[in-house]
Amino acid sequence: MKNDVVSVQIRGILPANSGCALFVGNDEKVFVINVEPQMGQVIGMFLRQTPKERPLTHDLINRIFTGFGISVERVVITDLKNSTYFARLILQQQNELHSARKIVEVDARPSDCLAIAAAQKKPIFVSAPLFDQVEDMSEVLNKINETGSEASEE
Repeated sequence: MKNDVVSVQIRGILPANSGCALFVGNDEKVFVINVEPQMGQVIGMFLRQTPKERPLTHDLINRIFTGFGISVERVVITDLKNSTYFARLILQQQNELHSARKIVEVDARPSDCLAIAAAQKKPIFVSAPLFDQVEDMSEVLNKINETGSEASEE
């Protein structure tokens, strides 16, 4: 698994015409995943550890995981088809009776995976073939950061 994925982080969030642009990447390359405006806000809140009046949906999911002894291992952005990204949430559940662990991969929207990863400070990966395929947007993010826009979250 380690050789066919690339470690990335959320490098910036920027409101865009049709939603919100999440800049995801590493020192080598940054690419953009477009999400709904509310998801961009939620992910930003988790990254900044902003206190919330009431639990959000992703807080609820995290509490359910905790209640059932499930931990998030990592998130993997796996594919891009017809301008839509796909992702997997990798979960682990410890079996109390048999001292065994069960790994479960769940298909999920990248925005939900990134929100959960941001909330729990879990690693984010991109499949190596996808990372090779995406357009590098590092210069765009650097220009945004230079102009002082509210793009950088880390």
